[in-house]
Amino acid sequence: MATGHTDPRRRERILDATLDLIADEGVAGVSHRKIAARAGVPLGSMTYHFSGMDEVLREAFRRFTDHIVELFDARLSAPADPDEARAAVTDLVHTLSEGSPRDLVLTQELYTLAARRPAYRELTHAWMARSRVHLEKHFDPDTARQLDALIEGLTLHRALAQQPHDRALTLEAVTRITAPGTRPS
Repeated sequence: MATGHTDPRRRERILDATLDLIADEGVAGVSHRKIAARAGVPLGSMTYHFSGMDEVLREAFRRFTDHIVELFDARLSAPADPDEARAAVTDLVHTLSEGSPRDLVLTQELYTLAARRPAYRELTHAWMARSRVHLEKHFDPDTARQLDALIEGLTLHRALAQQPHDRALTLEAVTRITAPGTRPS
């Protein structure tokens, strides 16, 4: 691994280390020194690549949201009809809730920042919009918005439940929201 300024992956290593540190210690436990140590880079690399901690955090969370949007894309690119799309959304909920505890923690850390700071709220709005683009391939915009919230809620409930609900209940919830004629007039 290159260690000088010519190291083309240094910035990415810093962002990955930031996300790992947030997952382990929370945003409050993050510092330039801890990130640099975890990334295996000189402390000066932090100010060379980023204007400050806020930029490091925003870029790291942007990288994280890109990862989640890729999961949406992977699940929602192939369905050919509404039933396949409902099954894909169900699979997405179960993939997210049974996946990395790191992703769950990072999601909640980002939401906490977004609740307090407008720049992170903008990041979460952009993330939601990007997720809904994939849902809108199969459902109208209002339904996609409802599904996006359902995915988040069911994922969190399944991930934190002592006895998570099964796939059939997830599919039933998705079907209730997406079935034709379910919208009030």
